[in-house]
Amino acid sequence: MTAKIFIDGEHGTTGLQIRSRLAERRDVELLSIPEAERRNAALREDLLNSADIAILCLPDDASKEAVSMVSANNRVRIIDTSTAFRVSPDWAYGFAEMDKAQAEKIRSARFVANPGCYPTGAVGLIRPLSAAGLLPATYPVTVNAVSGYTGGGKQMIAQMEDSTREDAITANHFLYGLTLKHKHLPEMKVHGLLQQAPLFSPSVGRFPQGMIVQVPLLLPALGNGATLETIHAALVAHYAGQDIVTVVPLEESSKLSRIDAEELAGKDTMKLFVFGTPGGDQVNLVALLDNLGKGASGAAVQNMNLMLSA
Repeated sequence: MTAKIFIDGEHGTTGLQIRSRLAERRDVELLSIPEAERRNAALREDLLNSADIAILCLPDDASKEAVSMVSANNRVRIIDTSTAFRVSPDWAYGFAEMDKAQAEKIRSARFVANPGCYPTGAVGLIRPLSAAGLLPATYPVTVNAVSGYTGGGKQMIAQMEDSTREDAITANHFLYGLTLKHKHLPEMKVHGLLQQAPLFSPSVGRFPQGMIVQVPLLLPALGNGATLETIHAALVAHYAGQDIVTVVPLEESSKLSRIDAEELAGKDTMKLFVFGTPGGDQVNLVALLDNLGKGASGAAVQNMNLMLSA
C-alpha cells in the first residue's frame, strides 16, 4: 500500500530537501500544498488529517499549531523537525543510532521529534560515553561547532549569497549564540545524559552544506582512567551493527592532517573521530555530517522509513 506523506512547510529549506529525497519513490504519495496556499489553515488541516505521516518543517509555534490541527480520533503519525518536542517524554527522539532500542522506539511511535543538526553530532559523541560510564554526568562538557550556512534557512542563505542586500553577511566565518542560550542545549543535556547543559559555541562558515562538531575532553578530569583507546572502543561498540554512523579507526585518524567540513555534503551519514596522542591527557571527539543530511532532512526520511516498516 502506498503511504500518504504530507510535508507541512515543503517550500522551506528542510522541506525541499525532504521532497527531493522522496520525489522518485513509488512507495509514497506526496500530498502537496501550493506555495500560494501555504497559509490556508483549512487546507493545511485537511492535508494533515489525510496523511499517513505528516512531516512538519515549521518554526516551533507553527509545529505546535499543526499538531493541534490533527483530529483527536485520527491516527496520523507525525515527524516534527522543529525544537518544540525534542525533550518531550511523549515524543520519540528521532536519532535511531542513539542507543540499541531507539530505532524500535521510532518504528512504533506516533510522534517523532527529529534531532537538531548540532545535537546529532554532539549527542552522537556524548551519549555512548555517558552510557558506558566513561563520561560522568557532572562533567562540564564543551561543544564547539561549525555549520554550513543553509542551516540558517532561507533568510541566511539569501544573506550569504546576495551581497547586494542591506543585511548581507560578508564574513567568511562567524560565531553566533554569544549569550550561550542556544535552543539546542536542552536536547544535548537530556539525550547526552548530562546533569548540566554543555557550554556550546556554534559558528557558520561560507559553505552551503556540511558540519563539524567537536567535544574536547580532559581525561584526568573524567576520574575513571579513560584513555584515547578506551573512548574509541566505547564508540565502536556502541555503533556496531549499523551503517549510518561510522567510527573512523584510530590508525586512520592519526594519519589525517585536516578535516573538511564539506566532506559529507549531500550524504545522510555521519563520521566520528577520536583525536589525540596515545598516553596523553586530552582527546578531541569530532563528528562530521551534512547539516541538511543526517542533521535534518536525511534523518527525517530515515525516521519515516522506520515508521513505514512497522
